[in-house]
Amino acid sequence: MRCLLSVSLTAALAVVGELALSNLMQSSPLQKGVSVQMAVTSNAAAMPEADNKNAWIVAVTDDGKVYFGTDPVKLAGLEEAMKSRPRNRDQKLYVKADARVPFASVEKVLEAGREASFAAPILLTSQPERAAPGTIVPPKGLEVLVGPPAGSESPVVLALDSGQQGSMVEINNQRIPLTSLPNALRQVFQNRENKVVLVTAGGSLPFADVVHVIDVCRAAGARVVLDTPEL
Repeated sequence: MRCLLSVSLTAALAVVGELALSNLMQSSPLQKGVSVQMAVTSNAAAMPEADNKNAWIVAVTDDGKVYFGTDPVKLAGLEEAMKSRPRNRDQKLYVKADARVPFASVEKVLEAGREASFAAPILLTSQPERAAPGTIVPPKGLEVLVGPPAGSESPVVLALDSGQQGSMVEINNQRIPLTSLPNALRQVFQNRENKVVLVTAGGSLPFADVVHVIDVCRAAGARVVLDTPEL
């Protein structure tokens, strides 16, 4: 039986948005390539390979410009640029998007990546703690799947709706504070071995808000699938 948990998250996140943006200037940009203000997370994994010379990184700046490595590229040409570049079989795709950019811009990058056979991109983020002066902190990121989950998995569904107001979420039509989402997820997953969260995000939401929800899901031990409407 398919078990669905429907959650709606707003675009005007008084709590998440302010906290995320207040941490932007504390975050450290990736050591290589185009600098952006990355979203801050607490549950991302270390991704030292993202600092390798041959790492595949697509950056999205706060003004919507896209870079493949350090080369500027039009979104319409990103898929072809990735397909035409030789790569290792185990090559990973790292998406380094500015926290303030609309999620719709990141959706298009994910679409291009999936068409180029990257089904599990890594969203690069920053950590909340400050590094000591002179310390090089390895990049961190959240690996996600793109597109609906395969097989008989029964994902929890988080629907992020950019058309609502306030900092509440909806779980199966029941409104709860966003801060209660971790407890809600723990209850849903209490007797389930397969923990998969299907996240559907409104395109006008700041990328930081989407990353925050993914971060909360990861804290609950869930794998995250981004089911974007445009894909």
